[in-house]
Amino acid sequence: MSDTQLTVTLDGGGIDDARAIVRVLEGVFGTSDGLPADEGATVRTATFGSPGTPRADVSPRAAGDALSAPVTVTVQGTPQAVEAASETLSRAFTARDDGAASGDQERERQLLLVP
Repeated sequence: MSDTQLTVTLDGGGIDDARAIVRVLEGVFGTSDGLPADEGATVRTATFGSPGTPRADVSPRAAGDALSAPVTVTVQGTPQAVEAASETLSRAFTARDDGAASGDQERERQLLLVP
């Protein structure tokens, strides 16, 4: 994974949904590689490369950041980063855990976020 601590893949919803999800994660992991920008994309990604331990002192999403449609979110990275991302998204949005996979030094989890 080199310097990347967390990779997030977003499938479904619109550009505003993707941006809202990334903003929530930026509250924990710091600035991402940029907010999703492609209006026509069906799958969007963001990466977070900040070193250190993810911050746990995150408040829920800001008012007005409700999702317009279901979004499947896949988070991949270190076990600590994936756990922190999963917990953060579950607190900020209505989420269903759709499964996880673990490797030696990496973990992946899929969540369905619904409006």
